[in-house]
Amino acid sequence: MKKWGIFLFSIVMVLVLAACTANENAGDESPEQDVEGTESESGEKVLRMNNGVEPTSMDPSIGFDASSWNILNNVMEGLTRLGQDDQPQEAMAESWDISEDGLTYTFNIREDANWSNGEPVTAEDFVYAWTYMLDPNTASPAAFLAYFIEGAEEFNAGEGDSSSLGITAVDEKTLEVKLTAPTGAFLNIISNPSFFPIHKATAEENPEWYAEADTFVANGPFKVESWAHDSELVMTKNEEYWDADNVKLDQVHWAMVSDTNTEYQMFESGDLDMSEIPADSADQLIDSENVVIEDQAGLAFYRFNVNEEPFQNKKIRQAIAKAVNQQELVDFVTKMGEVPATGFVSPGFEDASGNDFRETNGDLQVFDAEEAKALLAEGMEEEGYDELPAITLSYSNTESNRVVAEAIQQMISQNLGVEMELSAVESNVFLDEQRGLQHQLSRSSFLHDYADPINALESFVTDSSMNRTGWSNAEFDQLIADAKAETDEAARYELLYQAEKLLMDEAPIFTLHYYNQVYLYADNVKDVVRHPVGYVELKWADKTE
Repeated sequence: MKKWGIFLFSIVMVLVLAACTANENAGDESPEQDVEGTESESGEKVLRMNNGVEPTSMDPSIGFDASSWNILNNVMEGLTRLGQDDQPQEAMAESWDISEDGLTYTFNIREDANWSNGEPVTAEDFVYAWTYMLDPNTASPAAFLAYFIEGAEEFNAGEGDSSSLGITAVDEKTLEVKLTAPTGAFLNIISNPSFFPIHKATAEENPEWYAEADTFVANGPFKVESWAHDSELVMTKNEEYWDADNVKLDQVHWAMVSDTNTEYQMFESGDLDMSEIPADSADQLIDSENVVIEDQAGLAFYRFNVNEEPFQNKKIRQAIAKAVNQQELVDFVTKMGEVPATGFVSPGFEDASGNDFRETNGDLQVFDAEEAKALLAEGMEEEGYDELPAITLSYSNTESNRVVAEAIQQMISQNLGVEMELSAVESNVFLDEQRGLQHQLSRSSFLHDYADPINALESFVTDSSMNRTGWSNAEFDQLIADAKAETDEAARYELLYQAEKLLMDEAPIFTLHYYNQVYLYADNVKDVVRHPVGYVELKWADKTE
């Protein structure tokens, strides 16, 4: 497994997100082709991909999931961008200076950094966008990403005002950012789409600027050419982009088809240039020469709602977790070469001694049917249950989620004698319901935003927008707070090891498998970059004849 290079980040104080639970609603229409094959009638290079669903939002502060980031990351750009080596590089900022104490960053924005409407990208566009993200009235799920900025947490909590933010436009092309503490991963964090600029004049004139193709103002390698909602979005090369000479594709067509079997059929017929592999075809396709398998830091898991019976009881939660055979799940259900998830932090993160976090902290969730039965009996006795209250397992309505849910339902029945109902929820409402703790037991996922274990673990601090379990633990909260304040890397990792052990023992979640990225590519597609921690990059992608 590829190492994420966490040893490069010296001191990480306040850390981020990103749990991404992608919405998944089906688009019924296939994209229209200009002509069958590699290029359109005009000879342009056209790449055809599938986004699965409609983006949750193309507002960078609101679209906080993979379905939004896939497109946003290619039509917009922040001060930094992850390069082909997965490390942050110069983007809208051509250079920066860091003060000796590590608290002040001064970014020099490129003179040739322009918006797709031809107007210059300015420091004020960043001030406007970051202030908008932090404004409590915006209710951005990404706001906590910026809490390392001076005054940001107070402003977002409604306890301060924007004038106290450490974000200043020194002049048109110079942005100054003041941090509350040295943050080694800062340049990586601000490559996140939540830190993209917004064309201030456009947004002030039309607050819904991001909702339609004809009002969307881009500053990335591509721009939004057309958008048939829930069906197709077309990006075209942005000639105003500062590095347009290195952008080889002329167009990218994004279909919105949630069913993997349909996606694969479109790939086979030439309507798509890449596809995921349907689970029922994995045995035949996984070793194909067209398959590309890449690392990805993140995992699939389920959330208990600890406010609902019977999951207020820790032992009952533990029993459900131990009754799920993760190895069988990846071997016979998902079948994409995934690794069973035995802890919440993915493999690939190195501590201060160069040891892998996952190996060091060990297997914290393992299948054990006999122990699961004993824990269930103990938990039921503690609650005075003669039989368990009814349990409903909910998932966003896609084929892949369904087959996994059915497998878990069967495992719980066989290993515990507990019957569960399944509930398929339309993807456009599933996430909102999960955030509102309206599900008893629900499917979820997490993708790292940048390379540090705390990025995953802090999702479960009390009142985090990423928690979505109702679980609160003062000891866990303190461990995360102490880790953010710790400047000694060995000591910081020890705090994170303790935090993960506590999380897995308390079991407000149970884990399924770590992610990888498995795609079938057409023979003539090359240089699509899928970062293990980050987003899909089409800036360097190409199609050959």
